[in-house]
Amino acid sequence: MSGREIGAALSAEPEDELVRLQRDEAARKKRTGWPRIVGIAVSLAVVAGVFAFALPKIADYGAVWDVVQGMSWEWIVALLVASSLDIATYAPPWVASLPGLSYLHATRLTLASTALSLVAPGGGAVGVATSFAMLRAWGFRGRPVGLAVAVISVWNQLMILGVPILAVAALVAHGDRNRTVELVAAIALGIFAVVVAAFATGLSSARLARRVGDRAARTANWLKGLFRRAPVTWNGEVFVRFRAEAIVLIRERWRFLTAATLANHLTVFLVLLASLRAVGIPRSHVTIVEAFAAWAFSRVLGSIPITPGGVGFVELGLTGVLVAFGASNAEAVAATLIYRFLTMVPTIALGLLSAATWKLGRKPTRAATQPSS
Repeated sequence: MSGREIGAALSAEPEDELVRLQRDEAARKKRTGWPRIVGIAVSLAVVAGVFAFALPKIADYGAVWDVVQGMSWEWIVALLVASSLDIATYAPPWVASLPGLSYLHATRLTLASTALSLVAPGGGAVGVATSFAMLRAWGFRGRPVGLAVAVISVWNQLMILGVPILAVAALVAHGDRNRTVELVAAIALGIFAVVVAAFATGLSSARLARRVGDRAARTANWLKGLFRRAPVTWNGEVFVRFRAEAIVLIRERWRFLTAATLANHLTVFLVLLASLRAVGIPRSHVTIVEAFAAWAFSRVLGSIPITPGGVGFVELGLTGVLVAFGASNAEAVAATLIYRFLTMVPTIALGLLSAATWKLGRKPTRAATQPSS
């Protein structure tokens, strides 16, 4: 789907101001120009450097292929099952956050948006725009969509930042240490505390939400005035309404949302653990706790926005941590590449198919036909 089609789908009907802000931000990031060209060039340079120079220095690709060929058919089946479970847990966070969205539609949504964020110029902005376009085509309108996007994003970030903290605690209890993982966990702890404090503060008071919204509107108007643009049409009352709806959603759905998000993340770890055992890395070399710590480290690296999905950074960092824990070089590279293949390629293939067919078979849902408040 082209950027013009996405824009048309998003602007088909009047929409809530916060949704429009998210949409406009996504569109802004999609724009071409020298910053975008430089970003793509840097991304390609990182990927080429890692796969053409860094990883081959850790282990020759011939030796890595020998390890892959040595996998048994039982482990190949186990890898396929783990990958399928991973994909099956994409949808529940959206089902939890947007009442009325079916599991099937949520799966199509997450596959399409994730795939396009990995392969399309513009990355995550294209994924966000695709999510909005698909939801609007299925009848979802206004603040519930923006609220679902915001809550899912916060929960995912808290999970990514919280996992390294748990990993370091598990390593210490296990009598093991890894300075790299500990450093990442310390940074993650600081960011985790800031995110939690900011989120809690934003929900704590309607007066505070109104004040923040009014100041944000004044700042936005000042910036738009510099470019002779029309002032924004929103103010602190929009933030107050958003806060009230967020509180209701979180109060009613936080258990479902937390369990769904946790399952979505842990199935990714299951793919890594299966990859380690499939290539012959025994528990005596890399324990489950160490594998969990390595995975937690890789999840943080995956959030680096320089390359789509942290490609290059994840492969190099995960391989290094696995070798440090005791895996052989060839086995570490093989396990990492299998893990990344299974968590990216099926998603991309199914996601592109979903993006190409998202208009087929759409039916309005009960919640979608209700006007947003």
